[in-house]
Amino acid sequence: MRKIILASASPRRKELLEKAGVSFIICTGNGEEVLTTKDPEQAVFQLSQQKAAMAASDEEEGTLIIGADTIVVYDGRILGKPADKADAVETLQKLQNDVHQVFTGVTVLERKNGSWIPHSFAEKTDVYFYPVSAEEIREYVESGEPMDKAGSYGIQGSWSIYVKGIHGDYSNVVGLPVARLLYEMKKAGIDLREK
Repeated sequence: MRKIILASASPRRKELLEKAGVSFIICTGNGEEVLTTKDPEQAVFQLSQQKAAMAASDEEEGTLIIGADTIVVYDGRILGKPADKADAVETLQKLQNDVHQVFTGVTVLERKNGSWIPHSFAEKTDVYFYPVSAEEIREYVESGEPMDKAGSYGIQGSWSIYVKGIHGDYSNVVGLPVARLLYEMKKAGIDLREK
């Protein structure tokens, strides 16, 4: 059985991979991610590649390292994790009663013939929120839930009651487009679920 490493400490990515039947270990690398573009798709490519590369070391042949990064984009601007509660409130006020995009970039590094071969893709999902009152936004922010999340919300948490709809992959919004990951790896001749 080949060794698979998830280069992420995200409990949501861990849960999605486990539900898909993938056996893996978690190993996050050390280092600072550097973003050199404002283009959403290029940004998630860069960040996922950096995350995977930071976890890469002298692993055995056939080892796979999965790096992923998710961003929220509104009106062409990348929204990161909130700096503080006021930032979270401001972000959610923008997103309510409108549509925004969630991009996740995934890079799988495959150890082959002593080198790391990258397999990368990006997924985009449109997310629509109902109108949300200022009081409801403040209440949600006070819960602390949005403080470690891009775009200041988690679609799988209590904010889900304000989601009008999505166009695209739900698991992409959670943090890992797992069906696309399995499909892209199959195209590359790799079965992530092999026992």
